[in-house]
Amino acid sequence: MSIATTNRPTPMERWVRIPDGTKVRHRTEAYEGVIDGLTEIVSGPDRNPDNRTQYRVKVGDGKRLLVAEDHLNILLDQEHLVQVGRESELYRQNVTARLRALFAEDRFVTSGPTGPASPRKKTSSKG
Repeated sequence: MSIATTNRPTPMERWVRIPDGTKVRHRTEAYEGVIDGLTEIVSGPDRNPDNRTQYRVKVGDGKRLLVAEDHLNILLDQEHLVQVGRESELYRQNVTARLRALFAEDRFVTSGPTGPASPRKKTSSKG
């Protein structure tokens, strides 16, 4: 009887990039922007799981900030699909499913006021 060895992927092999064009919000500073690629970082803390890069986030007026994945929330539309530029609904469904398989639920937020995404509507009592 032979024992099968399992080749578990390293964190880099499991890392899935957030696609360019995806709308994101900084988790603590609350600014919103769009992923505009990756920049390789040679030194310093806060890198993506590949230990080499940070995301370039376009925040408006040609301004781009470098941000590690851990500092980003992913923005959802009203149908709870990831917002990715002007991509088709089918593409956004695929990206949503792929990213939801990787990130915790608290990493997804709806566009607008800051706060977690929730399919439940708040009800108000009038009295």
